[in-house]
Amino acid sequence: MKLQMLAAAAVLSFAVSGVAFADGKITATLKTPVAEKTKYVAAGAVFVCEGDTCTATTAPSRTDSAKGCRAFVKEVGPVVAFGTLAAEDLAKCGVTAS
Repeated sequence: MKLQMLAAAAVLSFAVSGVAFADGKITATLKTPVAEKTKYVAAGAVFVCEGDTCTATTAPSRTDSAKGCRAFVKEVGPVVAFGTLAAEDLAKCGVTAS
């Protein structure tokens, strides 16, 4: 009985952690395009950049924030758009939409 309870608790904890760490896609538009396809690790995600578009196919929800944007800009460079951020959040990121 104890083993069954332990197994049930383990399954439940994995199920809950899967929801807590659910990842999503995020896209950033660079102010200045990259010359060639490049990978960057920024804001807790791996972004693949081509031209003026950078995409992370799996990113923690915290990436799509002003703080995540600031971390991205510090690593990759200025952006004109970042995830679902509105203009006022882009301003907090240190950039403005053009």
